[in-house]
Amino acid sequence: MPTHKPKLILVHEPEKACFDRLLADGHASRRAAEISSYLAQSTDLALEFDALAAACEARGLSFVPVVLDDAAKVLNGEDPRTTLVWTLTDGVAYFRGGAAPALARLSGFNTIGADDSLFALCQDKFRSGAVLGALGLPVPQAGLARDGKWLVEAPASSAGWFVKPNRLGAKIGIWPDSRVTDLAHALELSRRVFACYRDDVVVQPYVAGRNVRASFLGLMPDTGVEALGVAFVESGADFQTMEDSLALYGETGEAAKAAGQYAEPELTAVADSQPVADARIRGIAERLIIGLGLRDVFSIDLRVEADDTAHLIEFEVCPGLPCFDFRDYCRRQWGLSLADAMAETAATRLSARI
Repeated sequence: MPTHKPKLILVHEPEKACFDRLLADGHASRRAAEISSYLAQSTDLALEFDALAAACEARGLSFVPVVLDDAAKVLNGEDPRTTLVWTLTDGVAYFRGGAAPALARLSGFNTIGADDSLFALCQDKFRSGAVLGALGLPVPQAGLARDGKWLVEAPASSAGWFVKPNRLGAKIGIWPDSRVTDLAHALELSRRVFACYRDDVVVQPYVAGRNVRASFLGLMPDTGVEALGVAFVESGADFQTMEDSLALYGETGEAAKAAGQYAEPELTAVADSQPVADARIRGIAERLIIGLGLRDVFSIDLRVEADDTAHLIEFEVCPGLPCFDFRDYCRRQWGLSLADAMAETAATRLSARI
């Protein structure tokens, strides 16, 4: 029986495919562009497919990037015994990447990343927050509003509230006034979000502190939270808006670089100034791994106060791999470029399974 060369298949959903689908569904062009911009990591990583192919080849693997709409057809022709599937995009609402790990499981393929149920859960912030709270993790309580009406009343808060879309984006507030001091304003924001994006809003008590990103890549199958990269993300703003997000990634980010207007947030290790908070965050990550099933590659966003109190804001099963923070993590933690880190992770998984 012939031996097939081990293969890494990277499934990704392009911005253009999402944009066209949203237009066909009746979204305004500007809003469709904003929504599809969250898939900019597919645009950015495509520039490195040659480097990924070379890094895989150096480790005895072949590399095949596959757009999401072709995934079922491509997987149908592959050998599950020697093929590993890595999904770049989550999504069950605006995005559809959550279908890829489900297709892989249906056909018996091994995957990099969490199981497909978490691909669905992580994009619904209200539901994921309820699960995280049930696990005893320090996630802010939340209300839920749709087009100016409460579905779940917002909890009381002396510090005001933060309003963000439930299924679009993540921790960001769409507009600069997303931090509010009265709930009437929160309901008004819910009307605006619904009109622009057809989404509900999560309304959480505002939590003070600095923004933290915790990144993880399990280069070896037994890698634990000691490999978590925990960094303050200092952009000069309290929170990220849609405009801020657009300026960092994809075509808009490239244009900003060309114009000399691109500025990455500063990353500093939490352990350098707040080692107690760093330890608490690693404990949160371990709880997510054991209790929720995160594995292989993920990120966690938090707010950390000066007294080391850590607030868990969200988790992501598809962190922005080509983004500045994950590249920095690969260099600092593993001493590797993004392409080499991805290829090495795939190689260790395939060698353990073949």
